[in-house]
Amino acid sequence: MANLVYKRVSTDQQSTARQNLVLDEAGIEDPVVFEEDPGTSSRLHPLQRPKFGELLAYARPGDTVHISEMFRLVRGTGHILDVLDALHRDQVALRIHDGAFSAMDLTARHPRTGELLSTVKFMVQTLAAAGELQRDLQRELTYDGLRAAEAKGSKGGRRPAVATDKTDTVRTAYMEGRSIAALARDHGVSRGAIRTAVADLMPDHNGIAQEGTPALELPVTLDMPGKVADFLRAADLEPAERAALDQGVTVRRGQGVPAVPAQRKARREYENRVTGLRNPA
Repeated sequence: MANLVYKRVSTDQQSTARQNLVLDEAGIEDPVVFEEDPGTSSRLHPLQRPKFGELLAYARPGDTVHISEMFRLVRGTGHILDVLDALHRDQVALRIHDGAFSAMDLTARHPRTGELLSTVKFMVQTLAAAGELQRDLQRELTYDGLRAAEAKGSKGGRRPAVATDKTDTVRTAYMEGRSIAALARDHGVSRGAIRTAVADLMPDHNGIAQEGTPALELPVTLDMPGKVADFLRAADLEPAERAALDQGVTVRRGQGVPAVPAQRKARREYENRVTGLRNPA
């Protein structure tokens, strides 16, 4: 006798993590898993779904079908009764491990007529109707909430990404020291959208450029003590090194802190390291 596990999610943004947890806790021995493609709608009749059809073709008398909760398999009363009839025809048991149906023996039949017990049919119809009511109420509340938000000027869905014609402006501002949070406020997008637009400019970017694509040249800022800078100015440097050094800004102690956030952070880190060397624990 085989244990047949059926899984389904309604959209391709969902995962079977919760179903896996419930089924793993059930301790099913040697499960044979049938999982529908992501996004298989619950509106599609279970007997018309590809993987459930494969499950029924694979099943043999005495096997048991396991699902985490009833509504992963069926949507309404008609679906439930059709599935129960198909399982009864093939002499296959059904085991539900979570939800209102988990405490019921949905395969119970009258010993003489073989028909589904009236009490089971009544409970199935009642619970299925309650589930449909819950989904309808949730859908109505969601719709009302969206209408209320639109009335206040708010739009649902994801915040827009950075417009193509604004990308260069965002990248330039970021390289000049503008923070991601400030850029998100300026352009009315999420911080994630800004990070996407400047991903290759961020310090922790470790992406590999495609072969034949020239590497993007970025400005380099080197923080160093003033005495080191003075020594380098007197040294014999290459023209490019001399130009880079001449473009730097000398900040002496007591002359203030750099205005660019990245420079302020670098200066704080340098000061902390020097203080740590001077005052070892």
